[in-house]
Amino acid sequence: MATSAGLLLLLLLLGQPRVGAGAERKAVVCAGTACYTAHWDKLTAAEAQSHCSKNGGNLATVKTEEEARLIQRALAQLLQLEAPLVTRMGKFWMGLQREKGKCLDSTLPLRGFSWVGGGENTSYANWYKEPKNSCTFRRCVSLVLDLSLPPLASHLPKWAEGPCGNPGFSVNNIEGFVCKFSFKGMCRPLALGGPGQVNYTTPFQATSSSLEAVPFASMANVACGDRNESEWHYFLCKEKAPDVFDWDSSGPLCVNPKYGCDFNNGGCQQDCFEGGDGSFRCGCRPGFRLLDDLVTCASRNPCSSSPCRGVATCVPETLGKSYLCRCPQGYQLDSTQRDCVDVDECQDSPCAQECVNTPGGFHCQCWVGYEPRGPGEETCRDVDECAPGRSPCAQDCTNTDGSFYCSCKEGFVLAGEDDTQCQDVDECEDSEGHLCDSLCFNMQGSFRCGCLPGWELAPNGVSCIMGTTTLGPPAGPHQGDDMGERQGNLVPSASTSSPTRDPKGTSKVAPTVRGPSLLPNAPITPTPPKTMVPSGLPGVWMEPSTHHPTASTGHRESTGGDFAAKQNDDGTDGQKLLLFYILGTVVAILLLLALALGLLVYRKRRAKREEKKEKKPQSATDSYSWAPERAESRATENQYR
Repeated sequence: MATSAGLLLLLLLLGQPRVGAGAERKAVVCAGTACYTAHWDKLTAAEAQSHCSKNGGNLATVKTEEEARLIQRALAQLLQLEAPLVTRMGKFWMGLQREKGKCLDSTLPLRGFSWVGGGENTSYANWYKEPKNSCTFRRCVSLVLDLSLPPLASHLPKWAEGPCGNPGFSVNNIEGFVCKFSFKGMCRPLALGGPGQVNYTTPFQATSSSLEAVPFASMANVACGDRNESEWHYFLCKEKAPDVFDWDSSGPLCVNPKYGCDFNNGGCQQDCFEGGDGSFRCGCRPGFRLLDDLVTCASRNPCSSSPCRGVATCVPETLGKSYLCRCPQGYQLDSTQRDCVDVDECQDSPCAQECVNTPGGFHCQCWVGYEPRGPGEETCRDVDECAPGRSPCAQDCTNTDGSFYCSCKEGFVLAGEDDTQCQDVDECEDSEGHLCDSLCFNMQGSFRCGCLPGWELAPNGVSCIMGTTTLGPPAGPHQGDDMGERQGNLVPSASTSSPTRDPKGTSKVAPTVRGPSLLPNAPITPTPPKTMVPSGLPGVWMEPSTHHPTASTGHRESTGGDFAAKQNDDGTDGQKLLLFYILGTVVAILLLLALALGLLVYRKRRAKREEKKEKKPQSATDSYSWAPERAESRATENQYR
């Protein structure tokens, strides 16, 4: 059982565990593929993470309840290393932090925090109280523990968040931290067939004699016999096959004929058989076979240990010493040959249009605007969105390959968020060139032109011409009879006459002019006045126009003719009276302007005369005054009287 020189050299490289008072105080728990170490030390979160990463790990994650129980066991071991403590709460750093600038997210279990070692946002959480909503500082999470009480399995450590601490300053109630180290696999603990002691040294420099699973690449130091007569053996945990980890040893360790199978079952996993000379050997129960280490038993069915993972199934080979993993349809083996991954059938383009991959299969879909030709068929056909009862358009619908589009009749434009509705175009408001020379009336999908009183619509339905003069009363029906036939038109009422008598006894006709009448809710758009030009006939004036309606021509021509007929029925007396009123108003305005202009000229001339008078120079005599004549001189002049 002596070890080789290579193992001894490896032992020297790994180094002996530190013992004594100066050794670091920590506890170790290993299970599955990870080990957890709990440490006493008042460090900041950054210093604790540096300590863990120096040995190849990180601050511990607590992603599941099972992981939380393992960490609780490590903390319980750590508390046993100390004397009973007074009642107080202690905190141990774990690997959950939130960087500066990242805010609280109450919708997530981790509240916006993330694991130091990376990984997805896990669902397990055990908050002591709701974290603070702070984005300006880095926040770190610790495990809260009552240091005076032993941890209970029913009370897992709570999570508390707070400041991460600054170098050189301890954080309140921080007593230590927990690290996590991950490995490819684990070896079983060594079983001794006689008196002795085993110490394990892990790759992260932790030493323990009570590991339930020993991580890969760990060293085992076995001391057989009493303390006075110890025999030392060294073993290394190796990977002997893919995902198979075991020690480089064979046979029971520390075998002593004095004890035989009575001590720890001789170190055998199942059966121990003693010989007549005090020796013994290990055996296995029916259905199992003894492995190369002569201690451990394995099932004769290689699939008994469920070596295949996921949806893979284990199939034993002919001799029963090996197995194969097989995958169901739609899957294939991964690189380990022990698990299955999905096959993406869509890479071969099996569908006519769109392929959707699913775990273990796929299904075909049609693009938008298409539908399957029949139940279970993979080919697609166009959907006629414009079919009766399915058209989403308000007016016209045109089907295209895989889609459709809507259109509107003349006088309407597309409207709505999806361009399926039609909205009337107000030609009277939107037209830049003014379709009508005078008045314009908007209608659903079209428009109509009209004229002011005294004018009538020309045959082109756009221009207005001066109404013709009639000497007698108008012929034809009263204009009010066809008011219902015109919608949105300005209809000037006909002039009606009432007989009166003059002083000579002859009768005259006094013209009465009716104002224009409109139908309810008819929008009217007057166009700017235009210069009247002679039409070539004496007494008839018309308005030049270059605009002609382009929509609903037949309708306009018929309505325009009706409107012109109504205008011809009007009397000319009202037209002349209106013309006199206009001329009189213009003359009065001109007189007022002339009067104002004359007054302005007069005031300016008067101001100029006063200005010249003020600037005229004075004579020398203007500063003297004449004295009255004396009486003596008057008497001398009259001496001969």
